[in-house]
Amino acid sequence: MYTKDGTSYFVVDGHTHFWDGSPANQINRYGEGFIKCFFDYHSNLSPAEYRWTLEEFERYPEERMIHDLFEAGYDDVAVLQSTYLTDWYVNGFNTTEQNGTMAERHPGRFIVNGRFDPRDGENGLAELERLHERWQLQGVKVYTAEWKGSSKGWKLSDPWAYRYLEKCQELGIRNIHVHKGPTVYPMNRDAFDVADVDDAATMFPGLRFIVEHVGLPRLEDFCWIATQEPNVFGGLAVAMPFIHSRPRYFAQIIGELLYWLDENRILFGSDYAIWQPKWLIEKFVDFQIPEDMQSEYGVLTTDVKRKILGLNAAALYDLKVPGELMVAPAPDNSGPAVGAAPAAPA
Repeated sequence: MYTKDGTSYFVVDGHTHFWDGSPANQINRYGEGFIKCFFDYHSNLSPAEYRWTLEEFERYPEERMIHDLFEAGYDDVAVLQSTYLTDWYVNGFNTTEQNGTMAERHPGRFIVNGRFDPRDGENGLAELERLHERWQLQGVKVYTAEWKGSSKGWKLSDPWAYRYLEKCQELGIRNIHVHKGPTVYPMNRDAFDVADVDDAATMFPGLRFIVEHVGLPRLEDFCWIATQEPNVFGGLAVAMPFIHSRPRYFAQIIGELLYWLDENRILFGSDYAIWQPKWLIEKFVDFQIPEDMQSEYGVLTTDVKRKILGLNAAALYDLKVPGELMVAPAPDNSGPAVGAAPAAPA
């Protein structure tokens, strides 16, 4: 929890990783290039005092993650997202088993999300069921640009992807986190396009599609989709660090999201270990849209910040929030109750 000027914020970090990108785990130059691309994002967008060496970044100990998220940082709960990349990493980059094993050592701290890849066919459907039974999954993270053999990506609108989304619906896995953001070497830019979210969200209204990185650099495309699909949410991982390096650009991003979506469908995420929640949260609570932009974008109120930092994600994941940290519903009661799970869109 973070407290500033007498106001407390319940923090749910919607996008974290416990990865192994070390040379010992790399299969090929693609594994090396992938973690170095992450490191470039980290180095270029972090304040100087929060920058790590490449060696630290490639593989960090569990104790450091716990410290950065929950001791130095202000996370109340963190969502562990799974990214396998088994064509590039011997033991996977960060698998559900790796994440879940660590989460079990720190009860109450983490939500463990699984993953699926429709190219795994029937075996993958069985594996998704096994993961759900083992970890009581409420969500999955999918990487549509992940390489698999000769394939360099897939779409949410693919027939086999439908099979997996149907299985998620059947199992009660309602939160589908989709990486739709900046290209990460060596993946292909077009495989991260947001267009297939539109199709999937329409066909599966009982699922919630959290578009990670809000589709950057395709923010406009994402916003046009999200404004007509009430089960589409925006995850701020990767967008958040621009609050430090390019605050006016961040003001434009958050302003567009608030205009096209609403304050109940935007989720904070640090993308740890690319960035640490401590400085992101501190700067976000202090942030305000510049005066010369407010006529178009309005202002960020304390209640909006509280929703974005944790209450919206708490609603998606049925987390119990202390009453004093809740936000009163809007006067017209048009939005979902903040701190309780929203109803499935009609």
